[in-house]
Amino acid sequence: MLSPDRHSVPPSQIYVWDPFVRLFHWILVVAFTVAYLTEDDLLNVHVWAGYLVGGLLMARVIWGFVGPTHARFSDFIYAPVTTLAYMRDLVLFRAERHLGHSPGGGAMIVLLLVFLAATVVTGLVVYGGDQQAGPLAGMFTKEFGESFEEVHEVIANITLALVLAHIA
Repeated sequence: MLSPDRHSVPPSQIYVWDPFVRLFHWILVVAFTVAYLTEDDLLNVHVWAGYLVGGLLMARVIWGFVGPTHARFSDFIYAPVTTLAYMRDLVLFRAERHLGHSPGGGAMIVLLLVFLAATVVTGLVVYGGDQQAGPLAGMFTKEFGESFEEVHEVIANITLALVLAHIA
């Protein structure tokens, strides 16, 4: 028989994500949202939100090598075969649970990091060319910067689609 005290003890909680990862995630959410929703009329806000995304990505990449276990890339980057098998099992409702990122979650994180970085880099190219401003100022013509803007927008839209898939 269980003692009455046993019922009053809350279940133990396991904190998987360290404070840096939690803070990174939510600041990234805000920065990407602000950057996505602002542009021409609020170009300075758009640019600074993009710089923030870029800085966060650099910090997260470093943390992916030196952070605690579940923050490290080695903890959630799986072989493609393992990831595809996990995705199949997920669709068939028989996927194993993972503490930390699953193979599918790890693949999504990599895709998000790559497309966020591509969004930042293409934004810097556009800003450097079209506005002749930022760290790439003068490296590209105004015409090239303007023409590259569509590439930046397409990559940002793909990133948004990945974010929505991540949420789903």
